[in-house]
Amino acid sequence: MRLLLTGCAGFIGAAVARMALGDGHEVVGVDNLNDAYGPALKRWRLDQLAPSPRFAFVRADLADRSVGRTLAPHGAFDAVINLAARAGVRDSQRDPWSSAEANVLGTLNLLEFCREAGIPKLAQASTSSVYGGAARPFTEETPPDPRSPYAASKLAAEAYCAAYHRLYGIDVSILRYFTVYGPAGRPDMSVFRFIHWIEEGQPVVLFGDGRQERDFTYVDDVARATLSALRPLGCEVVNVGGARPVSMLDLIALIERATGKAAVVERREAPAADAPATWADVSKARDLLNWAPRTGLEDGIAACVAWRREHRALAAAVAQGG
Repeated sequence: MRLLLTGCAGFIGAAVARMALGDGHEVVGVDNLNDAYGPALKRWRLDQLAPSPRFAFVRADLADRSVGRTLAPHGAFDAVINLAARAGVRDSQRDPWSSAEANVLGTLNLLEFCREAGIPKLAQASTSSVYGGAARPFTEETPPDPRSPYAASKLAAEAYCAAYHRLYGIDVSILRYFTVYGPAGRPDMSVFRFIHWIEEGQPVVLFGDGRQERDFTYVDDVARATLSALRPLGCEVVNVGGARPVSMLDLIALIERATGKAAVVERREAPAADAPATWADVSKARDLLNWAPRTGLEDGIAACVAWRREHRALAAAVAQGG
């Protein structure tokens, strides 16, 4: 297949690109290389993809209404995977406009490009944040309860995808990812931060009492689900999660064991927008995508620690905003 992959320099996007190239697909990657976090990590990810003759990079901003004219010269595509986003619950409270521009307007512009170019398939990244404080485990029928501008923007993007399916017949898979982690992950996420702080002997900043739970999902499992979702589905929302909620305190204990170092925890008040817990019911993913998570949290954390030790200078620079 010939794929257009947005957000290719991002954490999940780079993993999907790597897996797609390994499966023999051709990938045209798009990214605006924004300053949401240190650019060095994005450049590192792109450097891992660049040697492939089946990968091409286009720097473009999906929020630009003329982005279709930028993408059109790069030829026909069998499918689009939209992973470009301005992520982060807390960041969206500080800057809700960036979330709306990237996640809503960017998705709308990409849908228009699909319509105009006759691209039949779109896989759209969404988030478990749309469930908010709903009762667990979250199924795809659980009523959304967005509690942050980020969650609201991703739910709006889902609605646009459903509308374009109904109006123009674009086949859409909407993937609600649950707390994705892994090597070369986002530096604003707990796994990257906790490993950095523990390895460097710095206090681990813990919001709340540590009993809040997250359903951690290894990035390679997420990439498999994303590529599996390129099959014809009509218009479906599918949870992609580890199906095993783990508390922040247990996460810290796992990292302590993986690093052989003790954490010094510094507690702070939990932000109001943070969900108390997440937990994915992945039955639908099993039925529609023949997918289930494979990587346990213990093995995933070990891989993160190994990557961080191999790339200590890069990780430390990124943790400082570089």
